[in-house]
Amino acid sequence: MAETPVRPIAALAQELAEGKTTSRRLVEAALARIADAGGEGGRVFTKVHAQGALVAADASDRLRKEGVVPSPLAGLPVSIKDLFDIAGEVTTAGSKILRDSPPASADAVAVARLRAAGAVVIGRSNMTEFAFSAIGINPHYGTPANPYDRGKRRIPGGSSSGAAVSVADGMAAFALGTDTGGSVRIPAALCGIAGFKPTRRRVPLAGAFPLSTTLDSVGPLAPTAACCATVFQVLAGEPPCPLPAAEFPGLRLGVPKNHMLEDLDIEVAEAFDAAMQRLSRRGAVIVPLAVPEFDEAAKANSGGGISPPEAYAVHRRWIDREQEIDPRVL
Repeated sequence: MAETPVRPIAALAQELAEGKTTSRRLVEAALARIADAGGEGGRVFTKVHAQGALVAADASDRLRKEGVVPSPLAGLPVSIKDLFDIAGEVTTAGSKILRDSPPASADAVAVARLRAAGAVVIGRSNMTEFAFSAIGINPHYGTPANPYDRGKRRIPGGSSSGAAVSVADGMAAFALGTDTGGSVRIPAALCGIAGFKPTRRRVPLAGAFPLSTTLDSVGPLAPTAACCATVFQVLAGEPPCPLPAAEFPGLRLGVPKNHMLEDLDIEVAEAFDAAMQRLSRRGAVIVPLAVPEFDEAAKANSGGGISPPEAYAVHRRWIDREQEIDPRVL
């Protein structure tokens, strides 16, 4: 499978504005990546909206010719994690148990906001069953391989596994995911893109299948942090605007000395140190901090923390069907 460079949202939006490409071309290219027999499309997506995406792309191109461009996301293909409701479809949350559930009567709020911004929904992305794992394995719908070592079929991270691979592998310009304890940030990091968990409830959760009502958050996965900011603004119901330039001189950044940086793999520690050095060279002041609360939080969470009991409240109705659930989730 040929490698496809990941393009920032701003660059794609500029090419659309200048007439150098069309939404139809972008969607066709994404669909070709999905359909490539040598790729991960069959494991990245649980459902592909090929015809609907092309219709939406053509509509976007017509509106653009008339001067109607709702946002920088207009005409760009987006993948939707399969725990968000899409009107008329069943939301499986990566599980066999929910396959026979009634179809959703309306789009989730986050999906509706992306559509209103002109984004083209290209399909539902695969995920860890019920979003309850950071690894990204799904025995029911397949596990997409990490695009950065495809031959060895390394894990993509989870739970937004398909979301991350869809962006990293050129099947979508950006993706919609959820994050409870890392489910956007972990697969984004493992697949070499950016992921952002917003402040809790900053983006409405209506229409998203829950894991932990206290910790769940809707977030974007995209090529860069700036891309994530653009998508987040749309998801939060704000008009998209460029981020202000960062002012590094005199900026004080606290770096915890305990817990968070303990037992790092050598490669991770080196990458972290290199990032700190780059920030320091730009004028930032790195301040090592002892944060004993991190150690206390780790002890408090040693029995499982908040997520398991809240997840049990949602899933206890299926306890007698445990043979149908991934043992890693149980």
